[in-house]
Amino acid sequence: MKPDWDKLMDAFAGSSTQLVADVDCTAAGKPLCDQVGVRGYPTIKWGDPADLQDYSGGRDYASLEKFANENLTPMCSPKNLDLCDDDKKAEISKYQAMSASDLDAAISAEEKKLDDAEAEFKAEVQKLQEKYSALSAEKDEKIAAVKASGLGLMKAVKAAGPVGNDEL
Repeated sequence: MKPDWDKLMDAFAGSSTQLVADVDCTAAGKPLCDQVGVRGYPTIKWGDPADLQDYSGGRDYASLEKFANENLTPMCSPKNLDLCDDDKKAEISKYQAMSASDLDAAISAEEKKLDDAEAEFKAEVQKLQEKYSALSAEKDEKIAAVKASGLGLMKAVKAAGPVGNDEL
């Protein structure tokens, strides 16, 4: 992916409205990566710098370029109100009218919802993992019991030739 990403950075290098860049999250860029929620590598983020979103598309140059051309455009934000529809303008105005402490509280409440959703997901996945482990152990016990019941010997006898007395 690195060569395609470097090619994409070169393609957008002169843009005044689009930034395609990379950050080394293991060195000087670690604080930025922590701030925007990078947890694994490579991670691609896009959008408003104050609200970066995860990119989940293709990692080849053609996919990256197509996405960049279609999505890395100026977007509705407090700095680009002229790009907003009336509903978004009203929503931005509502947030701008809030005190800093009220806005911080509202942000914290919404971030808590995200954290709660992640915690619930992890807890449910853990339950599934425990159920999977129990089912796998149960299956292994059943397989062992079938094998211990003589299945292998039955197959060996059958493979050896005719069984029983076929005389009339």
